[in-house]
Amino acid sequence: VQLVESGGGLVQPGGSLRLSCAASGFTFSSSTMIWARQAPGKGLEWVSGIYSDGSTNYADSFKGRFTISRDNAKNTVYLQMNALKPEDTAVYYCNRNNDWGQGTQVTVSS
Repeated sequence: VQLVESGGGLVQPGGSLRLSCAASGFTFSSSTMIWARQAPGKGLEWVSGIYSDGSTNYADSFKGRFTISRDNAKNTVYLQMNALKPEDTAVYYCNRNNDWGQGTQVTVSS
């Protein structure tokens, strides 16, 4: 199993980023995929999940700002992040069951 995140970077407050997680080594289309994050000095925080039927779920903090989606043809899950705040600064991870990617750093700063 391999999960490879990309798309992080430095963005100004109010800006947007789209994270990608390319998956391999398992049947992606039938898997629940999760985005989680870890801010500096804090624990891991669940952000959003997308299920095999395409339904989605979000932690309250991200509803209306973040959108999770998937492309089963590309074995990729995305996280569109809008209206970013400095407190969104974190390493963002992709997850499937007990498998994690290496993470991608998102820094929101002016």
